[in-house]
Amino acid sequence: MTIRENGNYMRVNGGNLYYEMKGDGETVVLAHAGFVDSRMWDAQWEELAQHYQVVRFDLRGFGKSDPATGPVSRRDDLYQLLKGLGAQRVHLVGCSMSGENAIDVALEHPEIVASITVVSAVPSGFELQGAPPAGLFEMMAAMQQGDIDRASELQLRIWIDGPNRQPQEVNDHVRQCAAEMNRIPVHQATFAIADMEPLAPLDPPAIHRLNELHIPTLIIAGAEDNAEILRAADVMAQAINGAHKVILADCAHLPNMECPEAFNGALLEHLRTAS
Repeated sequence: MTIRENGNYMRVNGGNLYYEMKGDGETVVLAHAGFVDSRMWDAQWEELAQHYQVVRFDLRGFGKSDPATGPVSRRDDLYQLLKGLGAQRVHLVGCSMSGENAIDVALEHPEIVASITVVSAVPSGFELQGAPPAGLFEMMAAMQQGDIDRASELQLRIWIDGPNRQPQEVNDHVRQCAAEMNRIPVHQATFAIADMEPLAPLDPPAIHRLNELHIPTLIIAGAEDNAEILRAADVMAQAINGAHKVILADCAHLPNMECPEAFNGALLEHLRTAS
């Protein structure tokens, strides 16, 4: 993985958020999934920075940012970071939990968002159907017992492998990188502290307001991801005016890591059109 250097910290809502910036031009903000950190964007970082000013950051309780000490509002942390950076209009790219946050910020602060790219995410208020992912309850039990190795491996099986693949069928480098990132929030119990009962969720939630989005929207999901992620992609594509949906084969919850060439091509075309 990348050895991160020359990063900065910003005080946001009582905690220090680690962030990096590179490049010039319109601002593209990369927000990571809720079980890894901003290094998940390594395969996009240099290529995007050739065309844009790119920002990536660690959510509180992840990577180099401060641990979470209580429930947080992820969308407000993101908005306050953007304000602190002096951003006027940004292209938001959010994966998983951060995809949900990107939609919420676009609804709450439309003046600052030029486009959104929603990766492997569901909108806030989306009601999941069917059985939970295999291993979810076992993973939660391992977290409660402090079994970091077991909890981390089960998270990888749910999100990196997906429901239809075995670990040996997945790129080993991707799995190793995800495991390195994942151990930090698992060790810090970030989900239980910060996200199990998030602070001040968007009201009404995004699921009832998707038709209010009038900005270029790209929805990306991996064909090997959980069926509910794919269903959510369909719901968003139908409800958001002009939204474009891309399903990438041979990848699950982090398609930008598993299929970086195809992901980068779709993202750059979206950003070019949005600009």
